[in-house]
Order: sequence, then C-alpha cells, then structure tokens
Amino acid sequence: MKAGTKLPNVVFHTRVRDESIEGSNPFRWQDMSTEDYFKGKRVVLFSLPGAFTPTCSTYQLPGFENGFADFAAQGIDEIFCMSVNDSFVMNKWATDQKLENVKVIPDGSGEFTRRMGMLVRKDNLGFGLRSWRYAAIVNDGVIEAWFEEPGLSDNHGEDPYGVSSPETVMNWLVEANQATAA
Repeated sequence: MKAGTKLPNVVFHTRVRDESIEGSNPFRWQDMSTEDYFKGKRVVLFSLPGAFTPTCSTYQLPGFENGFADFAAQGIDEIFCMSVNDSFVMNKWATDQKLENVKVIPDGSGEFTRRMGMLVRKDNLGFGLRSWRYAAIVNDGVIEAWFEEPGLSDNHGEDPYGVSSPETVMNWLVEANQATAA
C-alpha cells in the first residue's frame, strides 16, 4: 500500500450496544462499510495480529488510546484499531482495555485485510489467517501515509513492532504538520 491508494470498500459485521434491547446481552448486529468509518475524516488506522495478544495489548493499543489527545491536536479525528477477529472478540477486548478513544473494527473474515495485501498465515502460532502489523494515516478514505512492519510473510518467526507504533506515527504527523506550516 502506498500513499494515494484508496481503501478497499468492504462491509464489516459489527455488534453495537442498543439500550432498547433488554436482558444481559443488549447488542444488535450492524453492518458498517469502509465509507461509514472513513468518509470525510482524517484518521489513524492500525491493524495488528490479534486481540488479547501481548504486544497488541501492552504497547500498541494502549499507546494509541493514551495518546489520543496528542493525535487530535495534530488533526486526527478518530483512531481505529483493526484485527482479523470477530466483533464479539473485538468488543470484549475494547472493554477489557477500557477504551474511551480508540474504536475497534472487526475484520472477522479478513476480507479488508486481504484486499489491503496484509493477510498472512500465522499457523506456526496456531492463529490461522491474521493481519500483518501496520498503521496508516487515512484522509477521506485515501491513504496519506503508510507504516508497515518489515518482513511481511506467512508464518514469520517474529512479530516486528516499531514502524507502526504510536510514537512513529505521531512523529510523522508532527513533521508533516511542521512542513505544511513552513
């Protein structure tokens, strides 16, 4: 993926809280499209191998969550975390992580990730098909900047992390905004 590339248009099957539903499971299905998430906004999208996994839960997701105000100050409207996990898993992970700022997008079938060219096999870890770790600045559905971890391949022996970190993305935003202001 490169700057200037339009995001693939897919439908995500999400579960959203609905207070009109009584009982212990007040959620309903709601399909959301790529356009629903990205149209008319400048966002950070980051994708990772899996909810509840160590690097994702300890560094990447909390870093974006805790840095949201700084990202907003750099012109970011929203931050989205995507994973090849279903909506039940992503919603539970969001609750477990006490998210208030980052919104999760479930790519349960991996269709968006596949069309982004980032779907990899992680059979060596017992995960099956998952996303390679990356981040992007997306402006109105078009990639403005791309941050892909090195070594994209099936059954990679490591889980590289750094290029798609909140710090790296923030540094790019600060530099881009300074260059625009100059």
